[in-house]
Amino acid sequence: MYYRTAYPSPVGRITLACDGNSLVGLWLEGQKYFGDTEKMTENDDMPVFLAAKDWLDRYFAGAKPAAAELPLAPSGGEFRQIVWDILREIPYGETVTYGDIAKKTAIRMNRESMSSQAVGGAVGHNPISIIIPCHRVVGANGSLTGYAGGIGTKIKLLELEGVDLSHLFVPNKGTAL
Repeated sequence: MYYRTAYPSPVGRITLACDGNSLVGLWLEGQKYFGDTEKMTENDDMPVFLAAKDWLDRYFAGAKPAAAELPLAPSGGEFRQIVWDILREIPYGETVTYGDIAKKTAIRMNRESMSSQAVGGAVGHNPISIIIPCHRVVGANGSLTGYAGGIGTKIKLLELEGVDLSHLFVPNKGTAL
């Protein structure tokens, strides 16, 4: 059985989902690949939700809580799990490129190389956004592309973390606009 609750945030309403013990979803209202919460039972008092809301309160207050503080159980295959683990390693207030993640993924999968586009797909399908910080991933050329919650939200999150956006830009066209 899965449960859901809502969290009002500075970037809009967030829906949290859990399996009773671990967080399985965090979606921004209107984001691409929003989880199917219709089959979930509303329950605001689950201990994991209370912990996640506390984490989010601290995050939006400018603290630097770590993803490891919460029990996370994103659903996905081996490739996506590896990519999401790498996302969790991106330090607060820093960005990395899809290519950087592709190189690390290739190493962990004992391959010579990995497609940045395949990594982009896994990043885009991250079911626990913000906590698993997919907003910290940018294009190799500095493009702020590829955030399922929208470019505006990505910029707000990066600004909150104090990222220097002067070398980054919003693309004129792309999948995240």
